[in-house]
Amino acid sequence: MIVNKLIWIPSLVCSAAYAGQARQRPNILVFIADDLGTNEIGCYGGENLQTPNIDRLAQEGIQLTNNFCSMAVSVPIRASLYTGLYPQHHGSFRNHKSVNRGLRSVVHYMTDLGYRVGRAGKDHPVRQPKVFPFEVIPGFAVNCTASHPPVSTPDGICEFMSRDSSQPFCLFVCSINTHAPWDSGDASEFNPDSVHLPPNCVDNAVTRRMFCDYLAEIRMLDNEVGMTLRVLEETGQLDNTLVIFLGEQGPKMPYGKWTCYRYGQHSAFLARYPRKIKAGSVSDALAQYEDVLPTLIDFAGGAPIDTLDGRSLLPILYGKKKAQVREWAYGIHNNHPEGPAYPIRSIQDKRYRFIMNLMHERPYSEKHMMKAENTNDMWGSWLVTAQTDERASWLIDRFVHRPAEELYDHETDPWELHNLAGLPEYAIRVAEMKEALLQWMERMGDTGIEMDVIE
Repeated sequence: MIVNKLIWIPSLVCSAAYAGQARQRPNILVFIADDLGTNEIGCYGGENLQTPNIDRLAQEGIQLTNNFCSMAVSVPIRASLYTGLYPQHHGSFRNHKSVNRGLRSVVHYMTDLGYRVGRAGKDHPVRQPKVFPFEVIPGFAVNCTASHPPVSTPDGICEFMSRDSSQPFCLFVCSINTHAPWDSGDASEFNPDSVHLPPNCVDNAVTRRMFCDYLAEIRMLDNEVGMTLRVLEETGQLDNTLVIFLGEQGPKMPYGKWTCYRYGQHSAFLARYPRKIKAGSVSDALAQYEDVLPTLIDFAGGAPIDTLDGRSLLPILYGKKKAQVREWAYGIHNNHPEGPAYPIRSIQDKRYRFIMNLMHERPYSEKHMMKAENTNDMWGSWLVTAQTDERASWLIDRFVHRPAEELYDHETDPWELHNLAGLPEYAIRVAEMKEALLQWMERMGDTGIEMDVIE
């Protein structure tokens, strides 16, 4: 049973003269989820619910299987999305830290190319209107931490899309689903006893209950994607619009956001544009959020910008044979202000991920998630279970007490439960990836531990 459906009633604007008309220049629509575990989406192998609207983009477009956040925290990664720069370069290398003044963002670049640029929903990064001067589009909730937020409505994005047939639009639709608290959906659709938990989870009643609440918000998210696609259809602009869906970072769970693990950094990337993108295509090429802005500039006919850290993914989206834009995907985490300093850096290719925990001598702690005193919350319940369950104790210990180096083989261990870094047969691989990671840090001006302090 699918619940929480958004009721689609065409507005007067959407049913006006723009319906059925194709624009001469193609539009761009980027839909961004919030703290979404990519593994729960149907086309990425999800088993707990069907996501027909998100999956439609994969069926009618391309699915990237190796797209990654450079930082699994909302403010920094959205700054990277909008600027095409790694966190060390745009300056927001800790959560809620402002970007450097004077930067140009997607709004400036796409406006220069003749686009109207708007954003609906979540507004991170905030309070920097000169860097991110988006037109604000109503209809989607803005506050990602709000309890029981209002259901999204289509009229704002419909008006923005339909306003001017002579000028293409670039619209970012930023949902707050599935950011905690998970209380905006109807969890009764899901049976706690039958949900499939990730292998890196402690299995207990509290985790299963909270996981159903999380799945209910994925349902809400999929409904929002469906509503947005219907607006494009009603205005006659679906096939003249590059539609991109991004999953952002992983959920508020251990090994998810605020880490450099795959569960935190792996992100959905789906794209639909039937004039150029082959339906049902899949690519395992490495991609990162810093590549999105160069891709949009390329799609709009702009010249490459050498000062950006990312590179255009358009050859990959268009199915050019053997198209690759990067050898490595990189990761960074600085723990302030979410907890005591715990800087982490990572690098991966299509198969292996290498992680450096720069302050591994101390225990890892994150203030929002790891509330030991609340046994009705996920982490607190894990601590209770660990008192009598050996596997639960092991999962907690390896999350809190980490070695200096970690290496994982995603081909045999996609949930990163077996650290290979200390095995002699992997010494050469560790040395190669560590050297490449250190070189990247040097290019970025990344000072490591010094970046994870309060200014």
